[in-house]
Amino acid sequence: MSCQSTHTAGQMEADSTKQKKRSMKRNAVLVDDVVLNGPIIDSSSGEKFVEDVYRILMDELVYKASDINQKVCEWQEPEQLKKLLDLNIKDNGEPHEKLIQLCQNVIKYSVKTSHPRFFNQLYAGMDHYSLAARFITEALNPSVYTYEVSTAFILTEEAILMKMIEFLGWKEGDGIFSPGGSLSNMYAVNLARYKYCPDIKQKGLSSAPRLVMFTSEECHYSMKKAAAFLGMGTENVYFVKTDDRGKMIPEELENQIQRAKKEGGVPFLVSATSGTTVLGAFDPLDDIANICEKHKLWFHVDASWGGSALISRKYRKCLHGVHRANSVAWNPHKMLMAGIQCCALLVKDNSGLLKRCHSAEATYLFQQDKFYDVQYDTGDKSIQCSRRADAFKFWMMWKALGTKGLEERINRALALTRYLAGEIKKRDGFELLWEPEYANTCFWYIPPSFRNMEKGPDYWQNFSKVAPTIKERMMKKGSMMVGYQPHRDKVNFFRHINISPQVSREDMDFVLDEIERLGRDL
Repeated sequence: MSCQSTHTAGQMEADSTKQKKRSMKRNAVLVDDVVLNGPIIDSSSGEKFVEDVYRILMDELVYKASDINQKVCEWQEPEQLKKLLDLNIKDNGEPHEKLIQLCQNVIKYSVKTSHPRFFNQLYAGMDHYSLAARFITEALNPSVYTYEVSTAFILTEEAILMKMIEFLGWKEGDGIFSPGGSLSNMYAVNLARYKYCPDIKQKGLSSAPRLVMFTSEECHYSMKKAAAFLGMGTENVYFVKTDDRGKMIPEELENQIQRAKKEGGVPFLVSATSGTTVLGAFDPLDDIANICEKHKLWFHVDASWGGSALISRKYRKCLHGVHRANSVAWNPHKMLMAGIQCCALLVKDNSGLLKRCHSAEATYLFQQDKFYDVQYDTGDKSIQCSRRADAFKFWMMWKALGTKGLEERINRALALTRYLAGEIKKRDGFELLWEPEYANTCFWYIPPSFRNMEKGPDYWQNFSKVAPTIKERMMKKGSMMVGYQPHRDKVNFFRHINISPQVSREDMDFVLDEIERLGRDL
């Protein structure tokens, strides 16, 4: 095509656009001085922005996810990062180039949680199938409360809940995906309270006795928050002693139940933990279930972290007795890498307890005379109205990998944990604090200057600064991320978490080598 003909075609297109605009003005419909003809959004510029950002995501995050030569983080102090991100919102929108640069800066200065050397939290790594599923749900923007607006996602949630219930060993059950394991635990407390005292839904706390719940010293802090949030009071959470491995002691649970009764309390729930946050400990579920049956208490298991061990034929024994629970919290976004957030509350009762406890029967959403089967309008089981399609990414990942693929990931992560623990025991200057039961490896690094010192108060005060100093150095270097904390009588120690299948034996060796490099001069 000649230059002249190209110019003519372009001119014709421009003229046509001008004619359309003039026509819209001539036929304009005004309401409150606002022209209602045609859309006001320039879709072409938005589409271009999405395309450009997608390319950045692929280049900077997906393709580089397993590249150990990349930094885990590009550390900036908060005040400096505020300037780099240009956080101020202005009256007029920013140009395309500025928005792209902002996206690049957010990625550059954010922690790369899918990096093979991110061992900091109870989540890590990138599952590509889950990520693609998240792209789909973000683009469709569904809310999972009624079948009419969330057809496919209602069905995938139901399917994945039934599959999870199968792994718990229940013949039937119910469930809901929630925005976090903390909320799943709160659901369980609320269900147990409603089961014990149904009038509380209408009449409130004045209709209830002083209800008392029991959980271990090593429980997640959400149990205490649940008591506060639900109006029961944190003083009515009785904490049960644990052994030196962090497991609830059943005899101590019995003692606490008797104590509560003597003090005028009414026991109604016991929450056990399968996979504690720091030590990765699993409570003895069978023994606890026996006590719950004896006293007719609701038995909840917080398996937010450890529940995924059920997928492994080798490690599901960690949750022996979970089939006796009344409810279970399980977070696939942790060990199974389904992407934050992906958290399920599973309930053995299949009589509609979840719905009876939480329903408000909003007639503008849950009409009973719809043209389809309204049992698929599941939103009234939830304390939320709008709810994300979190189950879909787990369903997509499970479909892609199969149960065997998920099992392989778990077995590999725990095998790497055993390897790391073995290497710690071999190395001078490292001390393993507990044999790992799950994917948590807790240890000290002892710099040369501390190794021959007398272990008195001054020693422990100074030694407690070692892990925080090494953590600061690794963050500023960007080489890796490993968490630390004090626990009981132990001053600050490292807690290493293995999850990602992109992690190798070489990465385990690097962790110990790097800690030694960063801390040998302390």
